[in-house]
Amino acid sequence: MSFGRIKLVGAICGALLGIIGNAAHAADCKEPKEGSNAAPMFSPPIAAVVTGSGRLQFYSAPNLHCAMNGVFVIPKDELVAYAMTDDGWWSVMYLNPKTGIDVSGWVRSDRLKKTGTMGPKQ
Repeated sequence: MSFGRIKLVGAICGALLGIIGNAAHAADCKEPKEGSNAAPMFSPPIAAVVTGSGRLQFYSAPNLHCAMNGVFVIPKDELVAYAMTDDGWWSVMYLNPKTGIDVSGWVRSDRLKKTGTMGPKQ
């Protein structure tokens, strides 16, 4: 096999691995079903405040590869937490008090402090 063919085969294999890698990456961004064993629900939901310093990134699924670009909260922002995973992710909702716009997603729980519960206790 000539050097040109080897380069072409290598380029094709690289492209295929990229496609497979992107497909695997997209599959990683699938949210677990809240209330399942993978993401047990809080009942009632938990009120929490962001601690520490800097931005706390939102993710579309509990995976560091699933960041929601430009979506984050900052210290002292208040969140409502609905579910958690065993590896330190919480499903949360943030309501911007100035705009009234809400966003839901996943955040790392190590920057959250529980402040109570939301709604009636069951």
